[in-house]
Amino acid sequence: MKAVVRTNFDDSVSAYDAYEQRTGRFTALAKLLAAELSARADGPFDTVLDAGAGTGVSTRVFAQRAQRTVALDISREMLRELEAAPRVEADFDHLPFVDGAFDGVAFTASLFLVPDPAVATREAARVLRPGGVVGAVAPLGWVDADGTDVFADLERDSRSPTGADAIEAALADEFTVTTGTWRFATTAEDVRRFHAIPAMAARLYPRLAADERVAKARELLADLEGTVEQRWRWIVGVAE
Repeated sequence: MKAVVRTNFDDSVSAYDAYEQRTGRFTALAKLLAAELSARADGPFDTVLDAGAGTGVSTRVFAQRAQRTVALDISREMLRELEAAPRVEADFDHLPFVDGAFDGVAFTASLFLVPDPAVATREAARVLRPGGVVGAVAPLGWVDADGTDVFADLERDSRSPTGADAIEAALADEFTVTTGTWRFATTAEDVRRFHAIPAMAARLYPRLAADERVAKARELLADLEGTVEQRWRWIVGVAE
């Protein structure tokens, strides 16, 4: 599973950047999550682990608030796009840091990609100091004006490897958590752009090769029109 995730994101750099340049979505999520984390930290918010940093969109956001931000990702190709922060190629299940090393751990649009978030949240708890904070953001999907899931009438559903409820439960086992939902108006074309990212097209066609799954996703979503709402759940936990 981890090898598949690594390959998917190694193949996704250019499409990921194209989507971000168009929508600014991951920057917006990181800014919102950074505000929630820094507001809830019991003590300083000087050292942050950006877990699932990708090309560094979220890392740059956290670096504006913290004195030291470390970018961690399983994809070497993604990390190569980031030059302004320490970079570590590793996965969430085995964080290569000593206990209590960070004031905050952020899983900005990343924790839903692992099959067992409980392992990752235990590792986050280990590397956080007492009173430190952890945060995660997970997609809840897209709905049209009457609240109907835009995938309801399609042959495929866009599903994460791990759902938002499971992520919230895993964090609640280790931390005292607060949750909420962020909503963004977006377009049908941007839903297509999201699924043009090979790693995100895997939400629809996980067993196909990257180019084939992107082509199938484009075909599936070809008739989607208008403006829709994209929803993300956020979960913030405080370490004891």
